[in-house]
Amino acid sequence: MIDEKLLSILVCPVSKAPLEYDKEKQELVCKASGLAYPIRDGIPVMLESEARVLTSDEKLAR
Repeated sequence: MIDEKLLSILVCPVSKAPLEYDKEKQELVCKASGLAYPIRDGIPVMLESEARVLTSDEKLAR
């Protein structure tokens, strides 16, 4: 679980757009850049090199 206050201040390091929390995948998702940042041990890893590129289906679903 990620703290709502923390989520409200975090932005994508690539696009500077807001992030959405995906509880099921434990990721912070950015629609603008099409990247998903992992959350490991409760800590968001906000590095572009660690981010996963969203699939076409994931981009459409959001």
